[in-house]
Amino acid sequence: MRAGGGVLIGVGGTMITSAFVRFVREGLGTPVPIAPPTELVVGGVYRYVRNPMYLALASTVLGQALILGSRKLLLYVTVMALPVSAFVRFQEEPRLASTFGEQYERYCANVPRWVPRLRPWDGTWSA
Repeated sequence: MRAGGGVLIGVGGTMITSAFVRFVREGLGTPVPIAPPTELVVGGVYRYVRNPMYLALASTVLGQALILGSRKLLLYVTVMALPVSAFVRFQEEPRLASTFGEQYERYCANVPRWVPRLRPWDGTWSA
């Protein structure tokens, strides 16, 4: 269990670091609302899933739960999934659709919200 927890923490840490770097380099902004990206970020881990930062945080907490044997942390991740999902669906996605329009809509048609694709999206804009 501890080894699996370590793997989840490593994957989560790597994924969130990659996503942050992608926001700066590709999006020309940050994940912080005060300085959001000015370009839609669709490369790197975003080729597999639209919300890698949230998944990375969940992976890290799940890893901690396994290492510590904490049911409370498992419950925390489970309980937090609903408000995070609602925030993404009703706050973030409408804002991104308003900001990036058709480009974001096509991205959404090609890359899933929560369950990563098995193969990375190739960047073509097919619906």
